Amino acid sequence: MNDSEAPSGRRRRSGPETVDRLVEAALTTLRTHGIAGTSARTVAAVADANQALIFYHFDGMEGLLAEACRRSTERRLVLYRERFATVTSLRELLAVGRDLHAAEQAEGNVAVLAQLLAAGQTDPALGRVTADALKLWVTEIETALTRLLNDSPLGELVDPAGLSRAVCSAFIGLELYEGVDPDQGALALNALDQLGALVEVVEGLGPVSRLALRSQVRRRR
Repeated sequence: MNDSEAPSGRRRRSGPETVDRLVEAALTTLRTHGIAGTSARTVAAVADANQALIFYHFDGMEGLLAEACRRSTERRLVLYRERFATVTSLRELLAVGRDLHAAEQAEGNVAVLAQLLAAGQTDPALGRVTADALKLWVTEIETALTRLLNDSPLGELVDPAGLSRAVCSAFIGLELYEGVDPDQGALALNALDQLGALVEVVEGLGPVSRLALRSQVRRRR
């Protein structure tokens, strides 16, 4: 017998294990059926639970999707936080991004993000949930960029806060792009790697060249 109400009409005890099953079922359903096919009924079927428990634990599908998005993001961050903290160059940071991108594609997490982003366009509540999850990534990237740019000749020319959001947005776009045209998405990733090589050249400039570069950039800004 799966989670349901007891014969007396009182709700059976349903604890953390059921909550976890419902969250994982929501993620699985998003990956396989998309947002249009993700409902209390379909999630409950995957979780082998009474759909009333979604409303009992999460006050409905919106709350369940919010929790699923938060948990999924935090799990990924735990896996990559140490790598973000130990990169020593912008090119290394891009390499971590490429690894993360490949792993997210392979595990189907890009599909989840795409569905939540699409739903967030017309559902303000889901839009806020997705934005909050993305902010977690932005914070990690901004921390890494601030550290890397601190002693770089680019440090006074680049805003880490704005750049971290641009990087995050670029990778989201690339993930969605690769979903419909993998070859062109790969070209875009290669271009980012070339940009990383260019940054290394700039960082290797001598003091006089650095000063000239700063002067040129300031004038053009």
